[in-house]
Amino acid sequence: MTVTADGNQLIVVNDGAGWAPPPATFYSTRLWTIEGGPQGAEMAQLEGYPVFDRAALPENAPSYYGHGVLAVGNHLYQFLATLDDAEDRPRHWTGAKLIHSPDGGATWLNRDGSSPVIWEGWDEQAGAGFPFLNEENGAFSLLSFLQQGPAYSQNRDGYIYVYGLNGSVDGLMNQLVMFRVKKDSMLSRDAYRFFAGRDEDGTARWSCDIADRQPVHTFPRGWVNYTNLFPGDLVVESWLPSVVWNEALGIYMMTSAGIGNAEDGTEFGKPSYLGVWVSENPWGPWRQVHEDTAWTPDGDAGARAYAPQIAPGWIAPDGKSFWMVWADLAGLRAFGRDGDLVDAEMAKAKDATERTMIEAAILRRYMPNFAMNAQRIDLVLD
Repeated sequence: MTVTADGNQLIVVNDGAGWAPPPATFYSTRLWTIEGGPQGAEMAQLEGYPVFDRAALPENAPSYYGHGVLAVGNHLYQFLATLDDAEDRPRHWTGAKLIHSPDGGATWLNRDGSSPVIWEGWDEQAGAGFPFLNEENGAFSLLSFLQQGPAYSQNRDGYIYVYGLNGSVDGLMNQLVMFRVKKDSMLSRDAYRFFAGRDEDGTARWSCDIADRQPVHTFPRGWVNYTNLFPGDLVVESWLPSVVWNEALGIYMMTSAGIGNAEDGTEFGKPSYLGVWVSENPWGPWRQVHEDTAWTPDGDAGARAYAPQIAPGWIAPDGKSFWMVWADLAGLRAFGRDGDLVDAEMAKAKDATERTMIEAAILRRYMPNFAMNAQRIDLVLD
């Protein structure tokens, strides 16, 4: 989520139909606008956003999943993650494509300024659209921007800060890495400077060489799936954080979650891990202020919550409370157990477009909370 200059928010819908009424198409990336507060919000699709239509592509074409989005002035930037095409499973995250809009979302461009936005095939992904591709173990394939006020207006040092995961396996995915770049150089990969550790006085070191990267924080191990509930599926994006500047309190706040796995290593077999951290600097060190090793919103033991986000536009003026939003995949394993019934229903589709509509309807039936849930968090100050 990000806040635009008019004070409204944008939210990325990843793997879902968003708030579109049935029949709805299933998107792997889509931007929606949010007007109003958490208890009276109105959502609408962002007109002009490029449509990634899975139904129009070959079955083995690359997928693109929307992740980090940032408003800087009237400019919007977004990273989209892509997966490998290896036959071994689970699949792993392998790269990040950057797209941008110079006019608040009305038109969208590839990183090199060309339009329309293209969805590269496997043999085209090595082009200029990808700041990160096939880095060691998939580092920086999943990315999240630091949020600092409407249109980044609360930033004071002139840098954009971007957080990523150090790989796609446990032991690396739980390592948080980062880079920074001058606000006017976001489109230039050569301008990225990677966090390379801290001096004794806590000053951050930055390097132009990605090989010099060091973790800015390490989350607990044991919360990354290593096999899949569904054949041919992927490593779920555990630990991708949400980091927001709290202007009133003068602190950076971070929330992140790890996926609760079943004993066989499949995803969402038990409740997730939830943590909240604070820091005086974007690069830490990070002090944990909340830990929940069985995250069950509203006391629901069946919850399978994930992807917590600090809504940057819903922080109280005094900074002492904020709203956190997340999705919930409770019902996913029942969806998997009923695979034959699901396949039979999907087989009724007359074409690929109708297939995505049936898919969206099935997911809404099995996973009614696979949506935007919200909760107010009150901070207890030291």
